[in-house]
This record gives sequence, structure tokens and C-alpha cells, in this order.
Amino acid sequence: MTMPFYVSPEQIMADKAEFARKGIARGKSIVALEYQDGVLLIAENATSLSKVGEIYDRIAFAGVGKFSEFDQLRKLGVRFADTKGYAYSREDVRGHALANAYSQAIGEVFTREMKPLEIEIIVAEVGDDRYQDHRDNTLYRVTFDGFISDHRRYCVIGGNVEDVESILKNDYQDGMSRSEAAKLGRKALDSGAERGSSLTEENLEVCILSRSRPGRKFERLSTDEVSSMLGA
Repeated sequence: MTMPFYVSPEQIMADKAEFARKGIARGKSIVALEYQDGVLLIAENATSLSKVGEIYDRIAFAGVGKFSEFDQLRKLGVRFADTKGYAYSREDVRGHALANAYSQAIGEVFTREMKPLEIEIIVAEVGDDRYQDHRDNTLYRVTFDGFISDHRRYCVIGGNVEDVESILKNDYQDGMSRSEAAKLGRKALDSGAERGSSLTEENLEVCILSRSRPGRKFERLSTDEVSSMLGA
């Protein structure tokens, strides 16, 4: 009788992690950074498929990796937020709770399923001065294994994260205007882009969460608006 093939749990988890990292690294980077009036999310994206989207009034979502997987999570997040907002109130829908829900769902797949999700996501929430405990912006990063981290000032997922973060670390300044944040985001993405590629308003996806915007804070900027900001 032959002995069954044995693989240690540590090796299984290491192989899953390596598989997921390779898939995520093939994607283009996304940067979320705070600016004077809120949060700006900028992604290298030459396709018509959106990497950045709205979840709720003050919350945005960004994902890299396998589009079908992170877009399904975005839709689940919308349903989660709508249900909580309907059951309680719109002010009770918070980025922290949503990021925790994503962390649990992604971690469950990583632990129990043969194939992990090839994704990383950002949950961004803009602060609101009307509420005492909710005046600061929040940025959460959730990785392929469900690990969640809280970031300040900026957050990067996908592609060459180290190269992109090095630019942000050196050049980021508090209180930047929206135009300055967009220019810095493009510069950071350009540092991690493939050689020979040129990042213009045509292949950049830019969205904002603006404190001063009444009602829903999310806005997707048009190509003309992005061009105006980058040229300002």
C-alpha cells in the first residue's frame, strides 16, 4: 500500500501566497492619497473596466488583480452598506466595518479554498466634519490573505508597490490641492510603470471623495477634468 502524498500546512499556505502575489504583481498600481478637501484615488487603467468605484455616501473602493474577483467583492460591499444603512442610518455605514467584512471574506477563501483570490483592495472613507468621531479620512488596505492595515496620508496596491511608495514617501505633503495630489499620484504611478509607457489623462482613472461635495461625496473625473488638473 502506497503512502498518501503529504504536504505540510505551512507549505500549502506559502504556495497559495506566492500564487496570489504573482497574479497581483501583474496588475497596474493604484494610489489613494489624502489632499486638502478629501481623498483622491488614481489608477493606471487603459481599459473601459473601472478599478475604482463608489460603495456608499462617503466610501470608495479600489481593486487590483483579477477583475472578476474584486468586482464581485465591490458589489457585495454595496449590498452590505445598503443593508446596514437601511436597517440603521446612513451615518452608521463606516469604512472600518466594511473593511473588516472584506477581510473576513477574503481570509475565509484563502484558508479554506484551493485557489486564493488574486486581489488587493483599498477601502477609502472621507471624513465628515458634522460628526465628532468621524472628522478624519481613513484608508484601509486588505490583502489576498485577508490581512487588513490602516494607512494615513497615502496607500498603494498592485504592481511595483515599493517604487511607487518611495516617490510618495519623499514628495507627499500635507494640505495638497487636488491638482497637486493628482500630479503626485501620476508621478508615483509612472515610477512603477513598465519602461516605455506614458501615463496621460487617456490611460488614468481618477476619482475623488470630496468633503465639500453635498450629499454623496464620490465623483469620477472625466478625461477633460483630469487633463486640466495635470496641466495646471
